[in-house]
Amino acid sequence: MIVTPLQPKHVSEVHQLMELGEPFIRARTLSDYWLYAKLFSSTCPIAISEDNTIMGAVIAFRSQDEPADIYVQDVMTHLLHRRSGIARALLHSVRSQADKWDCERLYLTSEPDNHAAHACWTALGFVNVPGDHEVNGISVISDFKGPGRSRAVYELLLT
Repeated sequence: MIVTPLQPKHVSEVHQLMELGEPFIRARTLSDYWLYAKLFSSTCPIAISEDNTIMGAVIAFRSQDEPADIYVQDVMTHLLHRRSGIARALLHSVRSQADKWDCERLYLTSEPDNHAAHACWTALGFVNVPGDHEVNGISVISDFKGPGRSRAVYELLLT
């Protein structure tokens, strides 16, 4: 497996990969992935197999308002390659970039009922941030992403 920054030539395949993440991941447009490849490639790594197919991708961004933070928008591993360390390798790539920038935190959100994601985040060292209520034992912040868009928030402190 090779972990490399997202490039414009991979946009279509990353889009197809992200479509497999429904209902928890909402694929963006091809133009959005092109933008990520052109402007945010250092925090948008992809994992490529020996036969040159994309096995996983992370879309993440450094905050302009809080430059010590990197927000991880999407983490997707192809169904055929799950539980093989791909998400760990991709997030390690993002963390390496965060270290170069002296960032202090990686954080992400998840649907409260995405139990596989919860298990993944906690296994990778992310902590479920205390919220204002719980759903099946997972702490949730009401309206975190806008009215009616409550989310479980996870963070990995880097300092």
